[in-house]
Amino acid sequence: MMTAEDRIAEIRTRLESAFDPYELAIQDDSHLHVGHAGARSGKGHFTVRIRAAAFDGQAPLARHRAIYAALGQLMDSEIHALTIDAAP
Repeated sequence: MMTAEDRIAEIRTRLESAFDPYELAIQDDSHLHVGHAGARSGKGHFTVRIRAAAFDGQAPLARHRAIYAALGQLMDSEIHALTIDAAP
């Protein structure tokens, strides 16, 4: 299991590589979910705000799917919950 800082760094690396965003903010919300069933696994809760030209013309669902694909196995191993705010 990664540390929270390592998770944020890996999320940032993957999203920057996939989308070349002009705005990217990643917030660790795990502290808000202490005691929550999903938090017991040690996985994190995160909010991502991303703006990238790569999302131009994509519906919100397509943007979310692209982000999940870019994060790949992190969604299974390190991320329990992800709130996404994505726009072109």
